Amino acid sequence: MSAHAWGTAAATGVGSMPGTDVREAVRTVTGSLERFPYLPELPARGPGADMVGRTAGMLVELPVHLEPSGWRVADAPGHDMRRARSWLGEDLDALEEFTQGYSGALKVSVTGPWTMAASLERRGGEAMLGDAGACRYLTESLAEGLREHLAEVRRRVPGATVVLQLDEPSLPAVLTGRVPTASGYRTHRAVDRGVVEQALRQVVAAAGQDPVVAHCCAPGVPVGLLRRSGVAGISLDLSLLTERDDEAVGEAVEGGTALFAGIVPAADAGSSGLSDPGGSVMGVRTLWRRLGLSPELLARSVVVTPACGLAGASPAYARAALAHCVRAARSLADDPE
Repeated sequence: MSAHAWGTAAATGVGSMPGTDVREAVRTVTGSLERFPYLPELPARGPGADMVGRTAGMLVELPVHLEPSGWRVADAPGHDMRRARSWLGEDLDALEEFTQGYSGALKVSVTGPWTMAASLERRGGEAMLGDAGACRYLTESLAEGLREHLAEVRRRVPGATVVLQLDEPSLPAVLTGRVPTASGYRTHRAVDRGVVEQALRQVVAAAGQDPVVAHCCAPGVPVGLLRRSGVAGISLDLSLLTERDDEAVGEAVEGGTALFAGIVPAADAGSSGLSDPGGSVMGVRTLWRRLGLSPELLARSVVVTPACGLAGASPAYARAALAHCVRAARSLADDPE
């Protein structure tokens, strides 16, 4: 048996879905992923429904508004922040409607502190990432908002075990000093790995007893750092892993960290790309053999997902991709070798 809340041979999505109809998106997700559904994001609705905007709406005592260059700290909450909160309320209404009587793992996503720090601007236009004090304040605000958000999800879906996903696509760039300044001519200095880990730990702790999964679909995922921050799982695009990552991935899996393996193309790959569930997980099996891990660990340690969010896909492909993830996960359990 799996020690994780989502059980064995699990499959789920990453975050975004196509379209602007949240009820249809939630219906698709809960219908396709009966054992591990998630609350989708619909960025096509516009600013405030995007990954950063939705999380900005959760911040406590840190109002933001939208500028042509992106989200920026403001003096008081305005229309943009109210719109983000309104859309999140609609999302939760739909989730509550389609999860009546549900018991099991349920994933919700927020943008992590370092991607938020790289994305949110201070009043002068530079990213919060360039100010250590601003980063600390942002982390505290996010942690407090997260506590409120998770409490609301638990209230609306009382039978669920909530799984929090921290989206950190900018994390590798933050660690290596590749986040550009406002001018675009320079980059922000790399943030010390200890400082990064401490902030992640603070946000992970805000989830309480709920398991946390860190998601990063960029190259160079800092697997060891994420594991030390206390996450229960690491979600990544499997095609971006290299043999340089083997040691860190192997140690994580052997230490009980789940691997959310993004193996299904996030953009329309046509029906031929979704015709062989067993073939889709061949990369996971190859990784397992290379690491010398027990095949019996596969279905317990791996959750099958798309490579990234599905916002750029057609609705038909998004439905097919989620269903394919379920079949591919089942193939890991049926044939662990």
